[in-house]
Parts: sequence; C-alpha cells; structure tokens
Amino acid sequence: MTFEYLADPSGTPAWKGTLPGKPEPYVLRRGEGEHAMLFTDLFTVLLSGDETNGQFGMMTADCPSGNVIPTHSHHKTHETFYIVEGKVRVFVEGSDGTKTSSLLLPGDFAYVPAGRPHAYQVEEAARILGTVSGGFERFFQHMGHPTDHGTREQPPFIPDFPRMQAAAEQHDMQFMPQHTWE
Repeated sequence: MTFEYLADPSGTPAWKGTLPGKPEPYVLRRGEGEHAMLFTDLFTVLLSGDETNGQFGMMTADCPSGNVIPTHSHHKTHETFYIVEGKVRVFVEGSDGTKTSSLLLPGDFAYVPAGRPHAYQVEEAARILGTVSGGFERFFQHMGHPTDHGTREQPPFIPDFPRMQAAAEQHDMQFMPQHTWE
C-alpha cells in the first residue's frame, strides 16, 4: 500500500518541494527541513533517499521526556541515534537474543542494524540526529502529520490505528507489543 498525505487538492504531498528531490547540493538552517508531528515529537527530514539515490536519509527528532517508544523492528532499515541534547535510553536485542539498555547523553551514538528489535525512551527532553536506510525517513511523515512549523510548540498528533498500520506496512516495520525489556 502506498500513500502520501496531501497538502492541497492538487495532489502534491505536504513535504514535496522543501528538499531538492535529487542529488543536488543544498544548505538547511536550524529549523528548516520537512517537518512532521508524531504524538508529541517533531521529526524533521534533513536529507531523504531522493537526494542520495536511495542510500540513506537523515532527520532530527525533537522530543519531550516520556513513555517508551514501543518495541519494533524494521526488516530492511538500519538506524542510528546521535544525541545532540538531552538523555535517551536505547533498548536493543542482539543477534544472540541478549537484551541491552544504554543511557545515551549528548555526544553519544547508538547503531541498530536492520531486523533488530529495539525501543527507546526519552528520559530528558532531547534532540536526536538519526540516519536511516534511504526511504525510511518518510515513515514519520506517513504516520505523523506534516507541518510547516519547525518547533514542538504545536498540538500533538495522535494517529489512528489504520494510519499506524499502513505506515508500518509501507516501510516494512513490525510493532512488537508483547516484547519486554526486563
């Protein structure tokens, strides 16, 4: 299933036009990029698979402290977490089934290979820089709500279950609600 959330009746997706959409040099200033609210987090795509011929995408997440982001895995997507501000606990399951938890502080980095169950919890309001396999950066726009506002000071967006399920299917992601980290 393919879908894009539209900005207007012309059929143009809300995020089209902000980034070049092809491998071209460009500069973004703080607060610029393609924004989407998902729950209380603001995700900003800085670089998409369109600009890297599908190799990778980069984004930031500006998040208040809160609950654990549910355990999930993305079968084809590698993911990184670089903590710019705040404190984030990353939970990940190794290839041998060992479950680990690491508290990341500013300047810390974590890598989660494709297919590994993982979750995270923002323990202190944080700004996270992430790199993902090309195309997955659009997940947050598909599940969230595209917005022109580059700050978290806006109403949260709570997606309904069909929207969450469609975004997960489109990006080959599996939520794992029965998975525990104790």
